[in-house]
Parts: sequence; C-alpha cells; structure tokens
Amino acid sequence: MSERARVTERPRVGHIQFLNCLPIYWGLVRSGALLDVELTKDTPDRLNDALVRGDLDIGPISLVEYLRHAADLVLLPDLAVGSDGPVLSVNLVAQRPLAELGRVALGSTSRTSVLLARMWLAEVHDVHPAYFACPPELSAMLLEADAAVLIGDAALRATYEAPRSGLAVYDLGAVWRDWTGLPMVFAVWAARRAYAEANPGLVKEVHAAFVRSRAEALAHVDDVAAQAARWEPFEPATLARYFRTLDFSLGPRQLEGLTEFARRAARAGALPQPTQPTFADI
Repeated sequence: MSERARVTERPRVGHIQFLNCLPIYWGLVRSGALLDVELTKDTPDRLNDALVRGDLDIGPISLVEYLRHAADLVLLPDLAVGSDGPVLSVNLVAQRPLAELGRVALGSTSRTSVLLARMWLAEVHDVHPAYFACPPELSAMLLEADAAVLIGDAALRATYEAPRSGLAVYDLGAVWRDWTGLPMVFAVWAARRAYAEANPGLVKEVHAAFVRSRAEALAHVDDVAAQAARWEPFEPATLARYFRTLDFSLGPRQLEGLTEFARRAARAGALPQPTQPTFADI
C-alpha cells in the first residue's frame, strides 16, 4: 500500500527520550491519550531518520532535518522545542579559549545544534576547528578534543557541573539570541505530508492532544519536575527552572527565528535555499 493511501486508526508517533520533551508528553500519560497512538521512543537522530523514511507518521524532528525534507513534511502548529535566550541543554563546553580550538567533539549528530555551533564559531569568532563524533560523555570527549558540543540531558548536567572544573560553557540558545536577537528553534513537530492528507482528522487529534498535554504540564511544572527528579540526577528545583526556561511554542517570533536560521544556514552552504514552512491543515 502506498504512503498516500495508508489510512490508520493508530498513528505512529515519535517521542524523544530527553527531559526537554517531557512536558509535551506528560499530560498524554495522565490522560491515557497514549493508548490512541503507537509510540516509538528513541534518540533524536533515530526519530529524525524514521520520520524521513516514513516509518513514523508524526513526530519531533530536528529543525535542520525538517528544512532538508520540507517537501515531504508539514509542521504541526504552535509546537516546538526552543528558547528565547539560554536553553540550558544545548551547549559548547571548552577547555581552551575559543580562538585556540583545534578539535571539537560532537556528542550527538543532532544536526541543528551542531550546525549552530559551527556557524557561530565560524562567523562570530572566525574559528574553524576539526569536528568529530563520539559518545556524549564529557570527560572522555575532552581527552581527545579542546571542546565538546552536547545536547539534552548530558548538556544539562554540564551546565551545572562543568564550571566547577574550570570549563567554559557556552549556551547555544543564548549565543543565538545574542547573535541575532531572535529565539532559537531546535526541533519542531511534523507529520508526513502524504499521511496528513490521507488522515487529516487523526493528525488534528494528535496535535490537539499534544497542545493539551503541554498546557497541563506547564500549569503543573513543579509536579512534573518532582516526578522527573525521582529517576533523574537533578533536584526538582533545577528541573522546574529548566522546564520554565524552555519554549514549547511556535508563534510568529519563533517562526522569525526559524526562518533566520534557515537563511543563514543556506548562506553557509549547509542547507538548500529555505522555503516558506507549510503547516498541517488543522
């Protein structure tokens, strides 16, 4: 059966196993809405690839990967993971001054964060180090490199722990805001274009469930943080601050930041010329 013809009653939905996506899904667990979807939990990179391949119908996707595959995808309105200033969980940790960086370890192939770090170092600091990928363990990364790019929970830990070891932490949400004056969008939620055309009602229901879940979580941030702290190495107050720092919206200002990132990435030759984002008909 072709993708265009595939109609299903249980959408295949992706879920990033990082704390930054917890508020989007917390309310789904409380309401039982997860029973209505086939949920796949995985790393950002694998979920990116699964959505692009068509192995998922709806899910979070790195901004860079959305921009590369925009012809096959439609955005879900007003859903994203980003920040308007510091993000706390996307950073570059350096043990040398930026001008002296020779090698930078990438703790993930999260393409948006990596591209942002590359563009910022090149265009703001005229620094062009060699980059290589490795597991996201900061101590091991810095044995082989002068700096490391981290995302997610490992980056959140580094935000609080690395300065105590004399390391410099550059929050990539903050540096983007300082550089451009705009919010940074790291990930969006998208549906396969053909799936959305064949199943508009289901896409609308999934989107509505995400929006309700986010509202429920943000209305009870301290409860979300207290529950997450039971299995995470962070204090509830640290997690509550983190969840309040993140921006889960995709309004006009966030879209301006998204468009500016796409423009600069295209100018750097890292992405095709940007096109106007298209949204699911919701």
